[in-house]
Amino acid sequence: MLSKAVIKYINSLQVKKYRNQHQAFVVEGAKSVIELLQSGFELQHVYVTESFEKEHARLLGKGITYEVVTEADLVRAGTYATNNAALAVAHMRQWPELIVAPTELVIALDDIRDPGNLGTIIRIADWYGIEKIICSENCADFYNPKVIAATMGSFTRMQLHYLNLEDWLTQLNKTHQIFGASLAGDNIHQMKLQPQGIVVMGNEANGIRPEVAKQVNQLIKIPAFGHAESLNVATATAIIIDNFRRWA
Repeated sequence: MLSKAVIKYINSLQVKKYRNQHQAFVVEGAKSVIELLQSGFELQHVYVTESFEKEHARLLGKGITYEVVTEADLVRAGTYATNNAALAVAHMRQWPELIVAPTELVIALDDIRDPGNLGTIIRIADWYGIEKIICSENCADFYNPKVIAATMGSFTRMQLHYLNLEDWLTQLNKTHQIFGASLAGDNIHQMKLQPQGIVVMGNEANGIRPEVAKQVNQLIKIPAFGHAESLNVATATAIIIDNFRRWA
C-alpha cells in the first residue's frame, strides 16, 4: 500500500512547479510505462499491479526495481480514473544541444497550449520518423501528465526544445527552408514538397504569431473541400507532414 507521503509526492508532480523542482514526472498506464521501462529515461519509482507483474515478468526482471500495489493505490496517486497496470516516476531527461541540419525535417510549434494536442503531435512526429520538435516558450509542458498520456509512449523517442521561436528562426531562415501553416498559404496538393525543412504550426485559435510568420520562407495550407472553418492543429500537422513524407 502506498503511504500518504508517497501519494502526496506523486500528486504534486501534476503541477509544473513541482515537476521542475524535483526534476521528475509521472507516467501512467500499461503502454506508456512499458515504453518508459525500455527507454533511456532514469527511473525513480515503479509501481505495478499483480496482473501487470505476471504479464510482464520478463521485462521487470531486467534489473528494474518495482513495488506491487493495488489498483486503488494507482488511482489515488495518478490522474487516471482507472489504472489496472502501472505507474512510474522518472527523472527528466537533459536533451543534447539542438542542431538542425538543412536536410532534416522538424516540427516547430508556436504557442500550442492544449496538452492533448501537443501529445498527439508528438505521436504523429514519432510515426513519421521526426525526432525533434521545437516549441515556443508558451507551449504546453512536455512533462504534463496529459501530454505524456496522449503520446502513447512516443515521448520516449522525442526531443523537445523550448526556446524563443522568433529568435531561433531568425538565425536559420537564410540556411533552412521554413514553412508556416496558414489559410493564406499555397496549396500543398499543388506542391512537390521535399522531406526536409522546418514546419511551423500555430496556436489553436490564433495561428502563427505575426513576428514568427516574418521568419517563414513559404506559407502553406491544406485545401478545404467542405465548409468547416478550420482543422484541429494536431490533425493539420499530420496531413502536412504526410505531404512532406509522400515524396521521400
